[in-house]
Amino acid sequence: MRLSILLEAVPGVLYRPDFDIEITAPVTDDSREIRSGGLFVARHGLVTDGHKFIRAAVDAGAVAIIGELPPEEVNVPVPYVQVADGRSALAYLAAAYHGFPSREMVVVGVTGTDGKTTTSTLIFHILRAAGFRAGMINTVSAILGGEEVPTGLHVTTPPAPDVQRYLARMRANGITHVVLEATSHGLAQGRVLAVDFDMAVMTNVTHEHLDFHGSWEAYRDAKADLFRMLGSSGSTTGLRRWGIVNADDPSAGYFSSLPGPDEVLMYGLRSGAADLWAEDISYGPDETRIELSGRWGRLRLRTRLVGEFNVYNVMGAVGTALALGIERGAIEAGVAEMRPIPGRMERIDEGQDFLAIVDFAHTPNGLRNALKAARMMSGDGGRVIAVFGSAGLRDPAKRGMMGRIGAELADLTVLTAEDPRTESLEAILEEMAAGCRSVGGVEGETFWIVPDRGRAIHFACKLARPGDVVIACGKGHEQSMCFGETEYPWDDREAMRSALRGEPLLTLPTA
Repeated sequence: MRLSILLEAVPGVLYRPDFDIEITAPVTDDSREIRSGGLFVARHGLVTDGHKFIRAAVDAGAVAIIGELPPEEVNVPVPYVQVADGRSALAYLAAAYHGFPSREMVVVGVTGTDGKTTTSTLIFHILRAAGFRAGMINTVSAILGGEEVPTGLHVTTPPAPDVQRYLARMRANGITHVVLEATSHGLAQGRVLAVDFDMAVMTNVTHEHLDFHGSWEAYRDAKADLFRMLGSSGSTTGLRRWGIVNADDPSAGYFSSLPGPDEVLMYGLRSGAADLWAEDISYGPDETRIELSGRWGRLRLRTRLVGEFNVYNVMGAVGTALALGIERGAIEAGVAEMRPIPGRMERIDEGQDFLAIVDFAHTPNGLRNALKAARMMSGDGGRVIAVFGSAGLRDPAKRGMMGRIGAELADLTVLTAEDPRTESLEAILEEMAAGCRSVGGVEGETFWIVPDRGRAIHFACKLARPGDVVIACGKGHEQSMCFGETEYPWDDREAMRSALRGEPLLTLPTA
């Protein structure tokens, strides 16, 4: 594709050369991924300045450069284009290179603090039960139609070039409907900026990622971008653009009034403003039965997902399906078909006489929901034993909050490492311990500090009695843990299995 044609899709072009060139390889902002004939986008990032890697990109085969610096400050032997915002240029160039694949498919975006992956996967299963060829991109993997690829070690929406590449492969594989999980980082960093959405779903907005966004309002506003994008979507599906909003969330009014959607569907358990609500819920240790009512009539659902928070996830998915016009039979079948997602309230069974669970809950609200669900799953007189930490270089205000939640909702709490990065693990754990003490927790009696995560899980299993629930929260499906600047291989599920079998401990650095 000619560079001049690609640039037609880019807003804020400040300077372009007076000659053209053919781009024959994908667009990227990573000089290590440049292929001969490719286009390199240099931009000022949060940590590094991409302009420093222009020469490396040219040496690797880049035939043109997009950057934010004036041309007189960049001396390169290939065409150079100056743009106002490299982030948005990257997204639109990637989309244009692949021929804007999202415009030809029905694309549902799902955002929120907690429940995004589960809600996305529920929608995916409902679409397939309805007979659609469906694909999905979430923080675990991308299902592209006959193939599945992992999307990363730690949770975030994939970079814009990857998102567009996945969408292009879906289109080539005959996919008609796509579910895309949109994190606040992904939205704020423009990773889905050039995706043409048909629907936007908001699960909830609670305390998280304030280290990156600066304030709760900025965090909420980043998620709101998904709804605003509906108004500028270039989708050719002809569908009305819906916003699906959790009516019980404190931000429901904010999201329901955003410009972008043609219509808004509200779902909830408690709000009288809901268009879709639960008439009856029956909770069990292995399944949940839900009867929903609303303007579309009644649905009777059975799901293998447990806990009230998963009822909200189911309702968000069902609301999306109803807005898409999917029949109730397919909705009921899709919800019943879905198995729990790896690392989300995942049971680990090695023949022990208590319940062992691994969950991804890493926010205050997520931890609260996970511990409430664990309480419902414990036997008569059974205790909840929680193992969790709080990440370094992330919102420090949540550390004490999570300590308090653990002390209040679990019978016994074990505080441990969770990606301390370059921060002091000892200091992080002390902030969490202070939260435990603030609500009456007593170290050595109701809570313990065990820095090594493998030893912490092993210790929790040793504390367990028949009927108890041991739940390790914070890592879920993730396959690494960061100490310093190094990602070490780590899997909570394997650590739990090792502890339950009485095998040698899986250990990691603790400083």
